[in-house]
Amino acid sequence: MSAYASLVRQQLSLLGEDPEREGLLKTPERVAKAMTFFTRGYSMSLGQVVGSALFEEEHENMVMVRDIELYSLCEHHLLPFFGKAHVAYIPNRRIVGLSKLPRIVDMFARRLQVQERLTEQVAHAIEEVLEPRGVGVVIEAFHMCMMMRGVEKQNSRTITSALRGGFRDDAKTRDEFLRLAYSSSR
Repeated sequence: MSAYASLVRQQLSLLGEDPEREGLLKTPERVAKAMTFFTRGYSMSLGQVVGSALFEEEHENMVMVRDIELYSLCEHHLLPFFGKAHVAYIPNRRIVGLSKLPRIVDMFARRLQVQERLTEQVAHAIEEVLEPRGVGVVIEAFHMCMMMRGVEKQNSRTITSALRGGFRDDAKTRDEFLRLAYSSSR
């Protein structure tokens, strides 16, 4: 039994459960495997995620991938939060393979997180890789720590944003990004 599984077994006992009962016998190992999967972002690096998918290109208009599903764990309660990210950048003679934007989101989402940091990490990573003229990231998420405990508000959604370069400094670019991010996104 792994060290993590042993901790889960102990946790079950502390909750007043019998870790020897049939339904719980394999639970410690299952939880350990699940947590390894949920936090696999720690074993990833930006270089691995992007790889060689950088291309020289004279494209100067916004590139956006919208409605990127994300799943993460709140670092305060180890409860899930989930939602979607809208990610855009304005190239500066360099573009990245489109699938790499969701992979960057996943790399950071699959760690213990707070949504505010996740949003900033995604924006910073895109800046680091592409050195674009601007980056915009909006994340909308539902937090189980707010839905299942505490205030117990089922329909409250948290929205965070990180705007850099042209997305922060140019009102027209910012408005275009937000309009595209929210048009028919429900």
